[in-house]
Amino acid sequence: MASSSVSSRRPDSWTPKENKLFEKALAQFDRDTPDRWQNVAMAVGGGKSAEEVKRHYHILMEDLRRIDSGHVPLPNYNNTTAQEEEEKKEPPLCEFL
Repeated sequence: MASSSVSSRRPDSWTPKENKLFEKALAQFDRDTPDRWQNVAMAVGGGKSAEEVKRHYHILMEDLRRIDSGHVPLPNYNNTTAQEEEEKKEPPLCEFL
């Protein structure tokens, strides 16, 4: 018997698609919306419960608090563009001629 990908994932795991739906639902259902977490859960889908989306929200808020307070270091981005990085990897076409 085959199981669905939703049932085989850990209950606390979120796909990138679910996270995007979660973000959109938070924008749509603000804190004054009746049954906010139930509405967010329905918008996310994937079998997420109101309690799961509420917990996910609190984790997100804690992450943002830690970032804003400087407890999470910012990534060290270099100044090269994606195109420059690709050019470094690929030899010039004239080398093949």
